Amino acid sequence: MNKFTTTLGLATAALWGTVAQAADDVTLQLKWVTQAQFAGYYVAQDQGFYEEEGLNVTIKPGGPDIAPAQVIAGGGADVVLDWMPSALASREKGLPLVNIAQPFKSSGMMLTCRKDAGIESPEDFRGKTLGVWFFGNEYPFLSWMSQLGIPTEGGEDGVTVLKQGFNVDPILQGQAACVSTMTYNEYWQIIDAGLTPEDLVVFKYEDQGVATLEDGMYVLEDNLNDPAFVDKMTRFVRASMKGWKWAEENPDDAAMIVLDNDATGAQTEEHQKRMMGEIAKLTAGSNGALDPADFQRTVDSLLSGGSDPVITADPGAAAWTHAITDAALN
Repeated sequence: MNKFTTTLGLATAALWGTVAQAADDVTLQLKWVTQAQFAGYYVAQDQGFYEEEGLNVTIKPGGPDIAPAQVIAGGGADVVLDWMPSALASREKGLPLVNIAQPFKSSGMMLTCRKDAGIESPEDFRGKTLGVWFFGNEYPFLSWMSQLGIPTEGGEDGVTVLKQGFNVDPILQGQAACVSTMTYNEYWQIIDAGLTPEDLVVFKYEDQGVATLEDGMYVLEDNLNDPAFVDKMTRFVRASMKGWKWAEENPDDAAMIVLDNDATGAQTEEHQKRMMGEIAKLTAGSNGALDPADFQRTVDSLLSGGSDPVITADPGAAAWTHAITDAALN
């Protein structure tokens, strides 16, 4: 064998070695803009956890005009983050989304009210205007009002529902006695605007028994028939949960990693560190595997949302799987 042939052979072997180790591409669509709500994924990328699993992950920020379900339906993502009400509604309408992991164990959703509006307990909601997010986020609220026996069509005995934008202006400007907030975001916008915790009373959906699951990982059902896709998602979930646990243990560092990834420059260090501290409370206690009881509570809450429920039938176990987390965590 001459020198040229030997060199060519070595070069070919090196090339094939590179091909064999090429990372698998994964595209993740977030539910909202780059912020500490999604710290686990940015941490997994920053700390090399995805790379260790042989993955090349692209994280796509969301926004007010981006629906994760539409993105995955159009082939723009392999896996999306969504709240379960939205995902189950999409599934019932014909887009077969399946929950493969649930990093968020608890709900961060609250109704935040002004004490000077005369509100101390849910019974005081009657006759008041309440700010509520729509686009699928209203159903826990409607379920809650249904359970309390409070009509949502206004009047002295009911509540007037104000369709709330993604801000807290209605409570600041006196248009509503209460507004929808997340523990990690909008509540602090109210505080930053000048009201104090003593001025407010908060009702956590978790405490009211009507919390629905938030920020789960969803894929298209047909893709779960592909062993290569299942293997890729197993590695993705394993690395992502490693990122989440790192973020819980290093909240300030995780917040700074998020800031490094905020291309808009809109986020501040103080807000992201505070947000990460609250997010860590919601992911605490989850190893990524969906608790079937939490799933059923969410379904029951959605089915009891009054005359216009988000789903009309229990989707059953087809809407989620432990196959990925079982493989990823064991």
